[in-house]
Amino acid sequence: MKPGNIYKVCFLWILILFFLSCDILRDSPFEVLEWSPGNSYHGEPEKIIISLGFSHDPDQASVERHFSLSEDGDMVKGNFHWEGRRMRFIPLAQLEKNRDYVLALSAEAKDTNGLSMDSNFTGRFTTRPSSVRPVLLSCYPQMNDAIDDPRTEVNLVFSIPISLESLYDNVSFNPPKNGSWRLEEGGCTAVFVPSEPWTHNKRQEIRVSAALTDSSGMFMGKEFLSVFVVGQDHESPLLLEAWRLTDSSEFLMLAATAAIYGAEGELIENEGWERDDRLRLVFSKPVDGLSVNNCLSVEGAQGLVMETMPDFKNEFVFRFDTKPAYESRFTFRLKAGVRDYAGNACENEYIYRIYANGIKSIPPQLVGIRLPMAPGSGTDQQLVSFGIDSLFDRLPITDGNENYPSGEGIITWIEFYFITAPGASIDPFSLMELFRIETSNNVLIFSPRLVKTDGFSSAQPRVVWDNLERLEIAGVLTNSTNFGIVNFIISPGLRDSFGNKNEKSFRISILK
Repeated sequence: MKPGNIYKVCFLWILILFFLSCDILRDSPFEVLEWSPGNSYHGEPEKIIISLGFSHDPDQASVERHFSLSEDGDMVKGNFHWEGRRMRFIPLAQLEKNRDYVLALSAEAKDTNGLSMDSNFTGRFTTRPSSVRPVLLSCYPQMNDAIDDPRTEVNLVFSIPISLESLYDNVSFNPPKNGSWRLEEGGCTAVFVPSEPWTHNKRQEIRVSAALTDSSGMFMGKEFLSVFVVGQDHESPLLLEAWRLTDSSEFLMLAATAAIYGAEGELIENEGWERDDRLRLVFSKPVDGLSVNNCLSVEGAQGLVMETMPDFKNEFVFRFDTKPAYESRFTFRLKAGVRDYAGNACENEYIYRIYANGIKSIPPQLVGIRLPMAPGSGTDQQLVSFGIDSLFDRLPITDGNENYPSGEGIITWIEFYFITAPGASIDPFSLMELFRIETSNNVLIFSPRLVKTDGFSSAQPRVVWDNLERLEIAGVLTNSTNFGIVNFIISPGLRDSFGNKNEKSFRISILK
C-alpha cells in the first residue's frame, strides 16, 4: 500500500473513534439526577437539607464554583460537604420563614473527565405559605370618586412590596392611559403618573389583574376594579384683568374688544408702554400656563417670554426678550382655549392695543451742534450753532480766517445737544464711536481726540438748548482753501444710560 493511502486510512480510523467516543459520552450525560429539598413548601426551614446528586463523578471544584443559592434574590453563603457523587450545601446562617429560594448550577460544571452538563439546572423551594400573598389595601381615587384635578396621580397601597415590572404588565386603564409607575414606602405603595390629563367628564377604570406579583414572585390571586370620574367643575375660566408692569408701578389696561370694554366700534389704545415694561394677566381661576402660553400672541412686536412657571396659576407675567421700538404700536391677543384644572376652556378672545411711547423709552435725538470760530480766544469765542434742520447754512470759516489758517491744525471743539429720556444721559463712548465728518472737495479735516460730559470749553450752553443733554468732542481741525459741503454725521446706534438706542442716523449739512 502506498504511504499516502496509509495516512488516509489512519486519519479515517481516528475520526471514527472520535465520533464513537462522543456518542458514548452523549449516551451518558453528566447531569443532576436528584436534589433536595425539592419543589415544594417547607414550613420548618431549620430542617431543610440542600443537596445535589450527580450521574457521574463530579469535579468538586468545578461544581462548587458554578453553584449558587439565593434567598429572595440575595445570595446565600455556605460551605460544601461531599459524599461520593452527592454534594451537600450548608448555609452559614439558618434559612428563614416566609422566604423564596432558588438554587442553580451552571452548565459549565464538569465531571472528573471534563464533561460539562448539557444545560443549566435550577431548583426552587419556598418557606412562604400560600396564604402570604400581596393584598391591595387601598386605592386612590376610590370607587366612584369625582375629582377635579385632571393630573391626579393614582395610588395603590399593598400589604407587602410588589414588583415594578409586574405593575406595568398587570395594571390597566380604560380608556387606555399612558404614564409611568414608581414605588414608594419600601415598595408597598405604587404611584401612577399620567403623561397627559385624564379626560374631562369621562368614566375611568383602574383594573388590577390577579396575576400581579410581589417582589418575590407571589401572585396577588384576586382581581381588583375601581372607577372614578374627573370633573365636577363646569365653569369656564375668564381673563379678569391685564396689567402693564413697570419697575415701580402697575397700570390696568383696557381691552380693545368692543364686546368686553368700551362702546361698539370704539378703538381703545393703551399708551405709555416703556421698553422694559411687562404684561400680567389675571384669570378668574387657576389655569394651565402652557395653554396660556399657546393662546397668547403679539402682533407688531416679537420675543414675548413667559416669566412665570407654566403650571396652574391665576396670574402670569410676560416680558419682551426683544424690546419694542419707541413709538411702535403692537397688539396682545389672547385667543380662546385657555384651560383650567377640569379641562374647561375659555371661550372669549381678548385684544389689547399698545402704544410704546413711554417717556423713559425716548431714544437720544440730536437737536443741533455748536462750535467756535475763535477757539483760542478767552473772551469772544464767536460760537455758531446749527440745528438738525439747518440745511446748507454757511460755516463762516474762510480762506483768510486768522483763527483757522489753511493747512494748520487748530485745537478746537464741537458741542452736541440731545433730547433724551428724563434722567438719561448719552453714552459718551457711543458718541465718540459713531460721530464723523464727511466733506466734499476736502474742505476741512477734523480729528476727534476727547469726548467731554462736563468741564466744557464754553461755560454757558446755548440758551435755547440749555435744557438739553450737552456733550463736547475736542479735536484738531485743519482748514483748506477749498469750498464745499461739510456733513456732521452720527451713525445709527447712539445709546443712553437707560439702554435706549436710536436706530436712525443724524446729519447736519452746511456749506463752507
